[in-house]
Amino acid sequence: MTDTRPDGVPTRIRHHIAGAPVDSVSGATFEVIDPVTNRPYASAAAGGPDDIDNAVAAARTAFTEGPWPEMPARERARVLYRIADAVQERGADLAHLESFDTGLPITQARGQAARAAENFRFFGDLIVGMNEDAYRVPGTQLNYVVRKPVGVAGLITPWNTPFMLESWKLAPALAAGCTIVLKPAEFTPLSASLWPGILADAGVPDGVFNLVNGIGEEAGAALVAHRDVPLISFTGETTTGRTIMRDAAPHLKGLSMELGGKSPVIVFADADLDACLDSALFGVFSLNGERCTAGSRILVERSVYEEFAQRYAERARNVAVGPPQDPATEVGALVHPDHYERVLDYVETGKREGRLLAGGGRPEHLSEGNYLAPTVFADVPRDARIFQEEIFGPVVALTPFDTEEEAIELANDVDYGLAGYVWTSDLRRGHRVGQSIEAGMVWLNSHNIRDLRTPFGGVKNSGVGHEGGTRSIDFYTNEHIVHVATGDVHVTRFGVRTEEARV
Repeated sequence: MTDTRPDGVPTRIRHHIAGAPVDSVSGATFEVIDPVTNRPYASAAAGGPDDIDNAVAAARTAFTEGPWPEMPARERARVLYRIADAVQERGADLAHLESFDTGLPITQARGQAARAAENFRFFGDLIVGMNEDAYRVPGTQLNYVVRKPVGVAGLITPWNTPFMLESWKLAPALAAGCTIVLKPAEFTPLSASLWPGILADAGVPDGVFNLVNGIGEEAGAALVAHRDVPLISFTGETTTGRTIMRDAAPHLKGLSMELGGKSPVIVFADADLDACLDSALFGVFSLNGERCTAGSRILVERSVYEEFAQRYAERARNVAVGPPQDPATEVGALVHPDHYERVLDYVETGKREGRLLAGGGRPEHLSEGNYLAPTVFADVPRDARIFQEEIFGPVVALTPFDTEEEAIELANDVDYGLAGYVWTSDLRRGHRVGQSIEAGMVWLNSHNIRDLRTPFGGVKNSGVGHEGGTRSIDFYTNEHIVHVATGDVHVTRFGVRTEEARV
């Protein structure tokens, strides 16, 4: 009896600990459903504290006794390049599984697979080129810095673009020499189940990578609280981030947390409205709107507000909503019925808070599945829930402004601060406004394109710490400073009651 359907989708998903697939110690499982039919397609092992203990023990043994942490950077980089090659070679299959599991349009899932491969190549290059600083005090001392992997890295990943976001954490953690326990999101465990084979075939030793499936309140909480896991990298929503910070505090763990967002798009009257429309539509409706950096609040200068709103709504009504595997689809199915109902609740709230210009419900041609037509609300006041709270779906709020100062005030009048977007032909104003937005990242006359060398992270309720580029290596390594005397050592002598002591 096979554990795989004819289309290649696994029907049984297990943990991976110490190089082998295993069931939960308790035997517990949970059903995984696909977002198109909301019917179960697989049974996944449901991890708990015992499974986390076993995974951490395997990772700890691989760290203290195995070759990976002491392997030369160039050798680890070669392994990362092989991982990248394998991901790229399997790109079509990975995209198919990712689209099936998450509801992402297949064309966008293909892009995520390509980005995952690039993450491994980038961090392979970076770890080889990383320098370790040295400082010389002439005739006295040489001080140098050695980077050492922190230890067992706990990685907790979300259900939106899971394979790519897993690679975003796995690549720098492996490059740095850490060993790993990964807890993927319970809604989308499918793509994570591919990592054990990819990593093992590329030469990652047994025990370096371990995976435990399960819900956050059980498997995730046990990983965060484990005393042998010195750091946690988490991507998810803000409420869970607060819980993780509290539970990590007793062990003073290192934390990197990319949390929620409610990012503004500021559109001035002198902007290239055609380019801005393209960017603002893609920025909130791509990936089904399930993206942390979505520009879900569009603030438009009043003189062009009605024109922009009508053109935006017209385009939104023409966005192709359909089956995720159809190459013509631009918005697919939301990931899970629980999340779908949450987004629908916000849509109903929005109908009371703003003027509905497009969408607002299920497309007529899709009778089942978690489908929502791209939804546009205009005239949304700043105190509205759909202005203030993260919806994480294909829903956008439009609000007018009259002055530059008002635009900045509206942009900053939320608890989040992940990203921001500014559109204007006046670059002096663009820089001025961009630097005034309370956000970790701002794009000026551009959509969400990020060079892998740049930091990624937010302020306020959008996160703690930054990853990306060298910041990721900083997070997964400790800096060990060695001070060496290179000349005669002159130290004031305590405890000697002679004339010699005063020399």
